[in-house]
Amino acid sequence: VLVVGAGGLGSPAALYLAASGVGTLGVVDHDRVDASNLQRQVLFDTASVGRPKVEAARERLLALNPCIDVHAHDLEVRAATVMDLLRGYDFVLDGTDSIPTRYVVNDACVLLRKPLVSAAIHRFEGQLMTYLPGLGPCYRCLYPEVPEGLVPNCADAGVLGVLPGVVGAMQATEAIKLIVGAGSPASGRLLVYDALELTVREFRFERRHDCAVCGDRPTIVAPTDPSSGLCDAATLRD
Repeated sequence: VLVVGAGGLGSPAALYLAASGVGTLGVVDHDRVDASNLQRQVLFDTASVGRPKVEAARERLLALNPCIDVHAHDLEVRAATVMDLLRGYDFVLDGTDSIPTRYVVNDACVLLRKPLVSAAIHRFEGQLMTYLPGLGPCYRCLYPEVPEGLVPNCADAGVLGVLPGVVGAMQATEAIKLIVGAGSPASGRLLVYDALELTVREFRFERRHDCAVCGDRPTIVAPTDPSSGLCDAATLRD
């Protein structure tokens, strides 16, 4: 399993996957640990501040379960790197804080036929969806274009510290279900978790026949780096 983003979502997801015995985990991130991360990024502690996230993450995951392999990928996920990065894994979890990266990862998963569990958070709300190759809609079916409107990131707008723990654990749950073939994954369903009301709403959506990457006549045949843009109110972030 490849965990894209060692932040608020990737932290609990990676910990639970390591604890459950997933044999090979990859963690990709290009940031260093900042003191402001510790409120929600439970992979790290004060001794980790200033260290590359993937190095600190690898050390923590192996301390939890030394019987697994953990690969640290200290790089930016871009069109030029994503295909080679994803080829070595069977499943992908995306919890990045970059909307352009979210599209790059989605497109690569569709092209490589890799299952993808995508999640995001903002303030008191999180969302999750699962892409199954050939069986359900992808992220572009839900959000066809990179949004133009921007909202502040977690450092600026704030986020309930426990929120990514809940949503990241849901991502790990989806991955484990896919690995062992149990239950019903959230394919074709957008799950929206409201921490203030403690509710989970479900919105069903279908594959778009005109989707640029998974549609009947795809126009995206290789990942490209979208124009920059953080997110809009409907597209949450970590």
